[in-house]
Amino acid sequence: MTDDFMGAPQEPGSQWYDHEAGPLVRPYAMTGGRTKPGPAGVRFDLISLVTLDPGVPGTDDDTALGPEHRLLIELCRTETQSVAELAAGADLPVGVVRVLLGDLLELGRVTVSRPVPPAQLPDERILREVIAGLRAL
Repeated sequence: MTDDFMGAPQEPGSQWYDHEAGPLVRPYAMTGGRTKPGPAGVRFDLISLVTLDPGVPGTDDDTALGPEHRLLIELCRTETQSVAELAAGADLPVGVVRVLLGDLLELGRVTVSRPVPPAQLPDERILREVIAGLRAL
């Protein structure tokens, strides 16, 4: 077998190894071929906030979790993160992160919440009037 670019012989299996980046793992291998998160009705929007469940023990001894699952837990350990931040921090495609978060949600390791939509936030003008009224007291 020859390398198309250089014409040099290629070792068997070397197409799965990038000499600069290390071994390559295809996204479907990380998710077991799944493309949708497990729990029905849960949406992982890019701005959905993921929080580590406070009762979660250390993940070093949990053999049910893959290295990508443990990485997502570690990223959430310090602070709540959005799905987009987790994907960037883990250097994984968003689709893969959504599936992995679905696994963690099913295991009770994380909680997912959606930020308050802007339409439900109080109007700034009303808040200023309340502050002015309180100062007048």
